[in-house]
Amino acid sequence: MKKKTIATLLTLGLAFSMIGCGAKTEPTEIEATVDAAEGESVEAEDAATEESAETEEAADAEESTDAEETADAEESADAEESADAAEGDVMSHDDYVAADLDSEVTIETYVQAKQGWWENEGVGNATFYTQDENGAYFLYNMPCSQEEYDKLAEGTKIKVTGYKSEWEGEVEITDAKFEIEDGSYVADAEDVTALLADDSLIEHQNEFVSFKDMVVEASKDADGNDVAFLYNYDGSGSEGDDLYFNVSADGQTYTFTVESYLCDKDSDVYKTVEGLNVGDTVDMEGFLYWYQGVNPHITNVTVK
Repeated sequence: MKKKTIATLLTLGLAFSMIGCGAKTEPTEIEATVDAAEGESVEAEDAATEESAETEEAADAEESTDAEETADAEESADAEESADAAEGDVMSHDDYVAADLDSEVTIETYVQAKQGWWENEGVGNATFYTQDENGAYFLYNMPCSQEEYDKLAEGTKIKVTGYKSEWEGEVEITDAKFEIEDGSYVADAEDVTALLADDSLIEHQNEFVSFKDMVVEASKDADGNDVAFLYNYDGSGSEGDDLYFNVSADGQTYTFTVESYLCDKDSDVYKTVEGLNVGDTVDMEGFLYWYQGVNPHITNVTVK
C-alpha cells in the first residue's frame, strides 16, 4: 500500500515536471505578439535611421553643390571683371609711336581734358585728351559709365588697353578699356608756334600746346563774305556747332577749331572766337589734333 502510494506520487510528480518543461519551450500568443511588436519597432527604428541618414546625405550633397555653384559664379565674375580691365605690358611712348597700326597697345597716361559723355545703344562713351611726360594719346570714344566719366577728372592717371588706329592723319586709340590708377599729372602748354611749318610738328600730335602772336585771317561764309569764323567747316551750321577760324604765322595760314563737344557754346573760348575780328592778334592754347594736317582743338584764346 505504501509502495503503491509512493509510486503514484512519483508518477504524478514526473507528469507535472514534464508539463512545466513544455510550457517553457512553447511561447504563448501574448509572448509571440510582444516579440513581433518588438521586431517591428526595431525595423521601424532601423528604417527611420536609414531615412535620416539619407536626408542628411542629400542635404550635405545639396549644400556642397550650392557651395560649388557659388564658387564657380564668383570665379566667373572675377574673370569677367579682369577681362574688362586694361591688360598687357605697359609701353613707353616711343614704343607706342613705333607700334603698327591696328595692333593692340597698352599705355599709362593722364587725363588732360575730355569731350562730352554720350550714350550709344545703352553704352556710354567719351573721347579723352591724355598725356604723360613723354607724349600724348587721343582716346576716341572710350566706353565708360557716367559715374566713371565723372571720376576721370583732369590729372587722373589711367591704364589703357586698346588698338592703335588712324583717321585722316590723326593717330588715336580705339576700342579701349581702362582702369584708374594712383597718380596725377597736368601738362603745361608747350609753345609750338615756330614748328607750325616744320615736319617735326607731328611729333607733338595730341599734346597740350600753345601758339603766340598769330593773326586772325578771313574765312568765306556761305554767301561769299569775309568773316572771322564759321559755324561748321563750310559755314553751314549755327550756334552750338563747331567753330572754324583761320590764323596765320610767318606767311602761312592754318585752320583751328573750337570743338563743341570739348568746349560748348557757353564756354569762354567759344564766346571769344564768336567775337573775333579779321586782323586780331591772338595767343591760343589747345590740343594738337590732326585732320589732313594740323588742326588744333583750341581751349583758350586771348586777344592782344
